Amino acid sequence: MDIKQHILKESDQLFCRYGIKSVTMDDIAKHLGMSKKTIYQHFQDKDELVYILIKNKMEQQTCSMDDTAANAENAVHEVFLAVTQMEVMLSNMNPMLFYDLQKYHPEAWQVFRSFREKNLYQTILNNIDRGIREGYYRETVNRELIAAMRVEQIDMVLSPLTFAAGKYSMLQVMAVHTEHFVYGVCNLRGHRLINSYKNINEQ
Repeated sequence: MDIKQHILKESDQLFCRYGIKSVTMDDIAKHLGMSKKTIYQHFQDKDELVYILIKNKMEQQTCSMDDTAANAENAVHEVFLAVTQMEVMLSNMNPMLFYDLQKYHPEAWQVFRSFREKNLYQTILNNIDRGIREGYYRETVNRELIAAMRVEQIDMVLSPLTFAAGKYSMLQVMAVHTEHFVYGVCNLRGHRLINSYKNINEQ
């Protein structure tokens, strides 16, 4: 791994742990055991570092979603696999990360918005179409509206302001939203499949 990629990787860990705003370039340099001058040889400033990091992560996430769809047994299985991946991501993420991104790094935020409005939306739409073809999702669902609503659900999970009282964790909110989504789009055959993945014995 070259120095630039090493800086990005370690910065990502710091941002996920503490949020973006609270981590300074001094903090990054100290964590890496290198001078700020070395970091500035690869990044003009913190804003550029964050922009490149988010751009790389969104590209990786797009590839990950494609792989998940390709490896899933069916549309319902794809949802469960995607949630498992998100649980890993959310378990290591400071709730303020996306708030900081939106408020202090507008160009990087636009990269994330473009990802959610195009890549994420299309992935969800493809999943709905797949579920209908496979006979697990209801044919009468409004595909585009449901896909847009699912994107908004995921946004809600990532927003620290939605549940500011701290009563629920991001993982809890994601689990409830996902169950609401997948049970809502599935027909009876799909419900049975969901329950089999959840190891629920139907009465």
